[in-house]
Parts: sequence; structure tokens; C-alpha cells
Amino acid sequence: MESRQSAKFTLATLKSPRIKRKYLRKYSWLPDVLRLKGSIIGRIIGPVLTVTVFAVLVAYAWSKGKRVVLTNSVVPLLSVVVGLILVFRNGTSYDRFWEGRKCFSTITSNVRNLSRMIWIHVSLPPAEDHPAYVLGKTPISTLTTAQLRRQKIEALQFCVAFVFAVKHYLRNEDGPEYDDYAGILPASFTRIHDLGYTTAQGRSSPKSYDAASSASDSANNNPDATKRVRRKRSKKQFVGHAAASASTPLLSNSHQTVEFHPYADRMSMPLPLVIAHELSNAIFRFKREGLLETVGPAGMNAMSGLVQSMVDQMTSMERVANTPIPAPYGIHLKQCVTLYLFALPLTLINDLGWSTIPIVTVVAFTLMGIEGIADEIEMPFGYDSHDLPLDTYCDDLREEIEFMMERLSEGGHGIHGYDDGEGDD
Repeated sequence: MESRQSAKFTLATLKSPRIKRKYLRKYSWLPDVLRLKGSIIGRIIGPVLTVTVFAVLVAYAWSKGKRVVLTNSVVPLLSVVVGLILVFRNGTSYDRFWEGRKCFSTITSNVRNLSRMIWIHVSLPPAEDHPAYVLGKTPISTLTTAQLRRQKIEALQFCVAFVFAVKHYLRNEDGPEYDDYAGILPASFTRIHDLGYTTAQGRSSPKSYDAASSASDSANNNPDATKRVRRKRSKKQFVGHAAASASTPLLSNSHQTVEFHPYADRMSMPLPLVIAHELSNAIFRFKREGLLETVGPAGMNAMSGLVQSMVDQMTSMERVANTPIPAPYGIHLKQCVTLYLFALPLTLINDLGWSTIPIVTVVAFTLMGIEGIADEIEMPFGYDSHDLPLDTYCDDLREEIEFMMERLSEGGHGIHGYDDGEGDD
């Protein structure tokens, strides 16, 4: 028995390790050549088979003695035009894909930097018993260490929530009712009834945002805050300005509350911009309460610049999502490719006979595949298999920020003296 086991063990050790596909790709194209999953074949199989059927009909008519020959001077002219259009189409689509990736990576970098600065540099000012020789003004804060930590965690949650909100905004998904917002949006950020977004300081958020939204009778008529991703942004019908001026949020007595009242049926703000507003408000409060004295005005300006850059990158991705390839361009491209492919068997049948069918099929697969790839990647923010993995990017960033809050140390108490920026010139 022991000899059998030892023999099996020896045979198992002598077997060569299984070569995985990702390693085989370094030495051979064969795995990718024979691969169907992830390829463009499923998207273009219908049009390619249509061209193949037409080539079969042409070959059959030619075999019966029908004259179906076309002069060979037409195809070279069409091939040049089709080649130029396909190259431009593919390049434009990949530029959109790459721009979306660059903008989202810039947002990720800004959130990492802003979170680190808030976690380290936001700290309590020194106590009143500072040395007498210290010059400058030292603010006095009534916050405790636990309260300050709570505010910093809330600010970091807003940073992460901004990235998730941008992801949903680019996908034309409105509202914070999605599952990935759980544990990200702070308790001070709540959404009430169907009149828009409301942020109320000190108000606890419900267990489920679905439960909060269902409390309203007309919850199904929510204004779409992602309207800027649509092709038509503005609405044509407006109510008189006098009807809205009485309850405009800019005249609200409480600076801690942002409310959208009944006129929100024609006015809305994307959720990422609401979160960016809360971030800027948090940075302002940190500065006003003397919690940014270690970095001074320059540090506050740097934090505000990061928030501004986050909004700028969101606007750049909004431009990609809101500017599709012009329809006439795509239609004309498909018409030119179809005309070329239907003219090709008529010019080859006299010389190649039945061999025209596989040749035309290969040419159709090549040209339609290029156009299919361009159409696949031109809008990189969706749920298609070849779109950008925004969910993975957001989850990784969320894990990084949670690691920072749980494992990395905060900044200490502020140094003595308060830098108010005077005398910098």
C-alpha cells in the first residue's frame, strides 16, 4: 500500500505543470486566435453572415451562367474611402475610452490626496496654556477629540461617496438608493421626499434610503438629477421667476440646509455636485474653527483645489457621456462598408469562382470587426463587458480609505501659533 502511494506521488511530481492561457499568450497567438469569449464575433456575426449569404447567391448565379461580373475599377476607390473612415472611427472611439480612464484615475488620485490631507492635517488647535513667547493668534475650539474624529470620518465618507456618485451619474442613475452607497454616505446626508436632495446637519439617516423615499406619496415622480447626461439638457417650459423666488434656497435662513422645493421639477443638481458642495462646506468649517492651522491658508487652498479638480474631471467625463458619435457619421460608415462588401463578390467571382465566398467572409469579418470594436468602446461608462470596470475602481478606493481610517494614525494637535496668511507678501 505504501509503495502504491509513493508511486502515485512520484508520478504526480513528474507531471509537467499545466500551462495557463495567460502565460501561453507570451509565446503564441493561438489562444487568442481561437478564443470566442471576449471577442467581437458575437456582435458582428449577423452582418457577416448576411454578406456571406449574398456571396453564395452571387456564386450560384455565376455557376448557372448568369453574368454578375462588375468592373474591377470600383473596388479600389471604395477601399480607400472605407479604410480612412474606419481608421478615424476607431481612433476617435479609443480616444473617448482613454479619456474616460484618465479622468477617472485623476478623480481617484484627488480623493486619495484630499483624504490623506484631511486625516493628517485637520487637528485640534493648541490649548490655552501655550507658551507666552509664541506669536500669532491661536483659535480656541470647543470640539473634543472624538467629535473631531467623527467630522473627519464624515469628510472622508463624502470623498468616497463622490466617486460612487460620479459612477452612477455617468450611467444615468439618479439618487442614493443604490446598494453600494450603504455605509458610505454620512448620517448627516439624507434624502427627503420627491422634491430633490436635502442635507440636514445632525439628522440621522434611515436604515434604508428606499424606506426614506417611500415615505412620500409621489416618490415615483423624482426629478432626474442626471439630466445633463441626456442629449437634450434643458426643458422648454419654464414657470415665471416670481413663483420660484419666494422659496429659493439661496435665501434660506439656515446655512446648514440645502433644500429643493416644488420648482425642482424643472431644476435639479447632480448628486456628485451636492456631495462636492458638502466637501467644500466641511473644509470651510475646518478652517473657520481653527482646525487647519498646521497648513495655513495654503493648505486650505490646496484642499479646495482638489475638490475643484474632482468636479472638473467629472465634467470632462460628462462631456464624453453627453457627446455621442454623430449619427450621420455612423450611418454613412456602415453604408460605405456595406456597399464595399456587396460589391466585392461581384468583382472577384469571375477570377476566383466559389473561392469568393470564404474570401468575402474574411474581409467582412475584418472590416465589420473594426467598426464593431469602435462601437463597443465609444461609451466606456456602462455595464458592457468591455467598458471600464468602474465598480472595481470604486471598491478599491473605498477599501483604501477604510484602511486609512482604521489602521493609519491621525495628525496630532496643532502647533502653537496660528498662520492667518498675514505677512506672506
